[in-house]
Amino acid sequence: MKKTYEIEVDCAACAQKMEDAANKTSGVEKATVSFMTQKMKVEFAEGAEPAQVMPEVLKACKAVEEDCEIKF
Repeated sequence: MKKTYEIEVDCAACAQKMEDAANKTSGVEKATVSFMTQKMKVEFAEGAEPAQVMPEVLKACKAVEEDCEIKF
């Protein structure tokens, strides 16, 4: 399953940090973050529930960029 989320991030380097953190989160098959469009696309691992995975993605992203936001 793939979903797209609106994000708030201040710079391209921060967006890359968020992408790296999201890709290391359990339940995420692949994540891409676009600073230009302020969007995060997430492909979830088979059997993963987005409602359970996304809070963990947000926590991982905030660990590397504390003022980022993901709207889910």
